[in-house]
Amino acid sequence: MRNRLLFFCTFVLLLFLLPALGALAAEPRLGGTIEASVDGKLMRLPTLKTDVDAQIAGDLATVTVVQIFANPGERPLHATYLFPLQAGAAVYEMWMEVGGERIRAQIQETQQAEQTFARAQAEGRAAALLKEHRPNMFTQQIANLMPGLPVRVTLRYVQTVPKIDGAYELVVPLVVGPRFQPPSAEARIPETAAPLEPGTWSLQALPAYPPVFGLDLPAVIDEGRVSLRVEIDGGLPINAATSATHAITTRSDDARRWTIGLQQGRVIDNRDFVLRYQLAGRRTDAGLLVHRDARGGFFSLLIEPPAAPADDEVTSREMVFLLDCSGSMDGLPLRASKAFMRAALRRLRPTDSFRIIRFSDDATEFSDAPLAATPDNIARGIEYTDQLRGEGGTMMSTGIRRALETPVVVGTKRIVTFLTDGYIGNEAEILAMVHALLGDARLYALGVGTGVNRYLLDEIGRAGRGFTRYMDPTEDVDAVADELADRLQSPVLTDLSIDWNGLAVSEVMPARIPDLFAGQSIRIQGRYVAQQGAEQGQSGQGSIRIHGQSRGRAAELLLPVTLPQDADREAVALTWARAAVAEAMYQMNLPAGRYDDGTGLRPSDAELQRRVTELGLQFALVTRWTSFVAVSEQIYNATPETSATAPVPLPPVLGVTPRAYGSEAPAFVGVAGPEASTLAALVVMLLAATVAVRRRSAAVT
Repeated sequence: MRNRLLFFCTFVLLLFLLPALGALAAEPRLGGTIEASVDGKLMRLPTLKTDVDAQIAGDLATVTVVQIFANPGERPLHATYLFPLQAGAAVYEMWMEVGGERIRAQIQETQQAEQTFARAQAEGRAAALLKEHRPNMFTQQIANLMPGLPVRVTLRYVQTVPKIDGAYELVVPLVVGPRFQPPSAEARIPETAAPLEPGTWSLQALPAYPPVFGLDLPAVIDEGRVSLRVEIDGGLPINAATSATHAITTRSDDARRWTIGLQQGRVIDNRDFVLRYQLAGRRTDAGLLVHRDARGGFFSLLIEPPAAPADDEVTSREMVFLLDCSGSMDGLPLRASKAFMRAALRRLRPTDSFRIIRFSDDATEFSDAPLAATPDNIARGIEYTDQLRGEGGTMMSTGIRRALETPVVVGTKRIVTFLTDGYIGNEAEILAMVHALLGDARLYALGVGTGVNRYLLDEIGRAGRGFTRYMDPTEDVDAVADELADRLQSPVLTDLSIDWNGLAVSEVMPARIPDLFAGQSIRIQGRYVAQQGAEQGQSGQGSIRIHGQSRGRAAELLLPVTLPQDADREAVALTWARAAVAEAMYQMNLPAGRYDDGTGLRPSDAELQRRVTELGLQFALVTRWTSFVAVSEQIYNATPETSATAPVPLPPVLGVTPRAYGSEAPAFVGVAGPEASTLAALVVMLLAATVAVRRRSAAVT
């Protein structure tokens, strides 16, 4: 009996130990190397460190991103890295450092840059190629990454820092979430200039999504992949700087200059970094920024709305809530969406009606017709929302059609609130649909998640003549939901126009100024020439008038401006050029033949593509059709043809479940087994049981 029991304990111990020890042997430690099968070969994947440094002056930011790629294996390889940047970022400079070389990247048309990169790769030279796939989605390709010889790539970009709900908000995206591509999605924006084949769709190509820790790879990752530092020169005393996404440290050099860092020093890149800061008082010197060089004069004008008068509007509203219930919203994002719905439904006016639409593989609606905002109907709407689940694909077009195609009741204003993470690949199709179906409705975009598709959400808010806000599901969702629900209000300033009063300005963006809400601001950007006959150093001077409607009342702002012959602030020229690129891409999303700003038919896609390409080459900007490429002088790899291409793996976006990646459950590489702590506990328990059996047997004997 004793021998049988001992044999049983040993058998159970081995049953747990052998697979677990195999898994522990195969699984790398934190910060170690990861092996994966690439093109049928087992190899170590490239590693990456990223350092971000942002310098903010007023509401203009210059950001430096340093990416350090390393090859932990024993064989040369080529690396690819999928990463995000701010959608409005003007990427104007790139450098590559390898060995003792430091090479400045050249801007080229993308097809030419790809050929330059391929030639360098075939010759065994180190090379880096930066390509834009969406305004917020880029790939960095590294050729001939050698063991023990890291490649350092430095990017620089400028952007405006928008004012949102009374505070300036800097967003540094750190991870690209997965994208769902509908099987029949039409591509309105070609990836290259190649002619289309008659009778076939040209699909919007998405870059291959890299392996993900915890899904395709073991759930082990270097938690110090990213460092981040922000310096703010506010021009006015800084009241506060906070981040709801990361623990930060702040240091005041003086009242106007603060330095912000990460409390942990380095963090994992599994969520976007968001910093909000407030200035004491109103700015008086940053309303107009100018720059002039050999390319001409450029200006950037800041407009803020006046204090809002009381909202006396009694127009009935049809409040349409459009909820993304696809697999990527499963878990925290959908729970945050439900919290918002409870807050928003309880704030409906007695004169309102409401609809609730959910979509994933298809779209369904809570009711056959808009329901009056009675207490009973609101309670039923909350009950319906609470039972929704996240599953299936993201057929966003079905939800948008259902929200906008239904005729609006006469005398009612339709306001659509769209809750989604934006994880799709057919952005152009969706934006074109919003333009075509919107009519007189307003569309408010609410991005839910820690690493959402901000490009899509921002463009939806712009096209919908509403606003875009973001909701972090890892925060106190009830408090955030209450605050965002309060934002479902009428805009403060509408029907904006500018009388330039004879000043020689041109190419002003945006062509149509959006409505402004309380706590918002917008920059109007354009080109100018000084007054004819002005001597060197003199300027064009005058006063412009900004007209609008503030909740039914006429509003006017008189603003003296000076457009000088000499001005040196290159960021103004770069942000204008990026705004011009964004305007061209915005027009490309309009339905064919649609009037853009009332001056005529919108340009053809080919004309807009030429415009974007010319801007990219003239201002050295990365766009859909212009890319940076850098090539080393030295040959590093004697046998480049035998080197495989391996992706830099990504962490899963914080707060999403495996369904976001098309998986119902994690599929780990290696042998499955208990965690180390569980394993240790099992060993102790089994050894204790064995000792107890021996003691009992001895006592019996």
